[in-house]
Amino acid sequence: MRKMQRTSELLWLFGILFVALGVAICSKADLGVSMIAAPAFILSEAILPLWSGFSVGVTEYVIQGLLLVLLCLVIRRFRWQYLLAFGVAVLYGYTLNFFLWLLGGVSFDTVALRWVMLIVGDVTIAFGVACFFRTYMPLQVYELFVAELASRFKLNISKTKWTFDFILLVISVTLALTLFGDAGSFEWSTIGYSCFHSIGLGTLVTTAINSPLITLMGKLVDRLFEPSPLFPRLAKVLQ
Repeated sequence: MRKMQRTSELLWLFGILFVALGVAICSKADLGVSMIAAPAFILSEAILPLWSGFSVGVTEYVIQGLLLVLLCLVIRRFRWQYLLAFGVAVLYGYTLNFFLWLLGGVSFDTVALRWVMLIVGDVTIAFGVACFFRTYMPLQVYELFVAELASRFKLNISKTKWTFDFILLVISVTLALTLFGDAGSFEWSTIGYSCFHSIGLGTLVTTAINSPLITLMGKLVDRLFEPSPLFPRLAKVLQ
C-alpha cells in the first residue's frame, strides 16, 4: 500500500479534529467520558451555574495551561515551543465546543448503542492522539506532558501514558465526589448504564483500553501516512 506523502501537518489537523470529535461522542454516550476529558467536564458543570460563559472547551484549555506550568516545574525546563502547545489547547477547546454543539440534538436510545458509541468515541480519540505523536507540529499539552516527561527522565512512553491516565482518573473521581455535595446519591447498581458527573463505567473502560488503542491506531497511521513535513522550513523552526 502506497503511503500518503508529506502529511505531517495533515496529521496534526487530524489530531485536533478526531480527539475533539471522539470526546464529544463519548460525552453523548453518557457512560462517562475519558479520564483525560473528565476534569474539564466536571469543573465546567460545577462552574457553569456561576458563570455561563465557562464552557467545557474553555475549562479544557485552562486546565491544560495549568498542566503546562506543572510540566515546566517538574522537568525544570522551558522552551518557547511550549507556548504553542497552549495555543493548540485553545484551538482544541473551541473545536470541542463546536462538536458538542453539533451533536447537541443527538441521542442514543439504547444502552447497547451507547456502549457501541463509547467505543467508537474511544477509537476516534486514539486515532487522533496517534496522529499527534507523529507530527512535528505543537502537541496538545496532555500529549506534550507525556512525551516530555518520558524524554526528560528516559521513561517508557507507554508506561508513562498509563500512569498519567491513572492519575487523571483518580483526580476525576475525587472531583466528582467532592464538588457537588451529592456523593451519597451515587449508586453502584447504575454504573453500567449511567454516569455520575461525567464519571462512569465507561471512564474505567476507557482508562484500561486507551493506551493499547493508541498503539494500535499508531500502527494504522504508520501504514497509511508518511509523516514528513510539507513545510520543511517550518519544521526546522518548531523542532
